[in-house]
Amino acid sequence: MGNAYNQPPETPFCDLQGPGQEGIAVIQLYLMPAIFICVLLFGLPLNLLSLWVFCHRLKRWTRSTVLIFNLTLADASWLLALPFLIYFRLDRLDWNLGLNLCKAVRLLYHNYFYLSIYFVSSISLDRYLAIVHPLRSVALLGRRQTCLLCGTVWLVTLALSIPVARMTIVQPCPGANRSVCTLYMLLDGTSESLPYSVFYSITGFVFPLVSICYCCVRSVKELRRLPCLHHPRHKWRRLVRLLSAVLVIFSLLYLPYHLSRNATIVVRAVYPDSPASWQTADLLFSLEMCVCSFNTCINPLFSCFVGQQFRRELHDTFHILWPQCPRVKSAAAPLQRERGAVTQLRHHGVCAVAPL
Repeated sequence: MGNAYNQPPETPFCDLQGPGQEGIAVIQLYLMPAIFICVLLFGLPLNLLSLWVFCHRLKRWTRSTVLIFNLTLADASWLLALPFLIYFRLDRLDWNLGLNLCKAVRLLYHNYFYLSIYFVSSISLDRYLAIVHPLRSVALLGRRQTCLLCGTVWLVTLALSIPVARMTIVQPCPGANRSVCTLYMLLDGTSESLPYSVFYSITGFVFPLVSICYCCVRSVKELRRLPCLHHPRHKWRRLVRLLSAVLVIFSLLYLPYHLSRNATIVVRAVYPDSPASWQTADLLFSLEMCVCSFNTCINPLFSCFVGQQFRRELHDTFHILWPQCPRVKSAAAPLQRERGAVTQLRHHGVCAVAPL
C-alpha cells in the first residue's frame, strides 16, 4: 500500500463479534451513524444558510463578521466529510473507496475539527478586546489583521494535520472480506501517535481553553465594573451569560474528548499485548466522537448571539422565506421598529450609539 505502518489489524474495527466488543459494535455500527446523520441533516442546512446570509445579506463586514464567517465555513467543511464516514459505518466498517480518499477524509475531519476550536478562541479574543480595550482594539486587531489571522490559522492547522494522513492506512481484516480506514489513535504502534496526540491536545485545546478562560473572566469583570451598565435589564447581563455559556460548552465538548483520546493511546502503550485492556478506553472515545459532532450545530447559534448585524439579517431572511410564520413575525417586528426609530433619529440629526 505504500505506507510505512505494518501492524496487526485493528481490534475495535475488525473483531466486532469478539468478547467485550459488543459496546464498540453498537456505537460504531448504529449509534454513531445515526448521530452523524442527525448532525448532517440539521447542521449542514444551518451552516449553509449562515454562509448565504454572510455572502448575500451582509454589506458591511467587521472583524467579528470575518471571524464568525470563517468559523461557519470550517464547520460546513467539516460536515462535508460526514457522508463518507456514515457510508463507512453503514457498510459495516468496510472501506472500499481507496487509500487516498481514506487519508483525505481523516485529514480533513481532524483539520476542520481544530479550525473550529481556533476560531471560537479568536471570537472570544475579539470580544475581550472590544470590552476591555475598546480604543486600542482597532489598532491591535483591525479588519485587515483579522483576515491575515484567519488565513494563518487555516494554513497552520492544515500543516499540523498532515501527520494524520501519514498515519492513516487501509487495513484488510483477516477472515473477513472487508478493509477498514484506520484512526491514528487506534493504531497498535504508539511511538508516533502518542506524542502527536499530546502535542495537539496542548496546542489545540489547552492553549485555546486558557485563552478563552482569561478573555471571559476579564470581560465579565470589566462589564461588572462599568457603572453605566449596572441596570438589571441591560444587555450586559445577556453578554455575561453568553461568555459563560461559551466557556462551559467548550469545556464540556472538548475536555472529555481529548482526555479519552489520549487515554486510548496510553492504554495501548502500557498494555501493548492485551487488547482486552483497551476496550473501556475505546468505548469512551467512540462516545466522545459522537458528542463532539454536535459542535457544528451549536456554533451557528453562537454566531447569532455574537453578531448583532448577522442576527438581524438572519431574522429578515426567515421573514422573507416564511412570512406567514407568527414566530418569525414576532422576531422581525422589533427589529423593524428599531430600524424605524434609528431612521427617525438620523433624520432629526441625532446619532444613536449602543454602549457595547
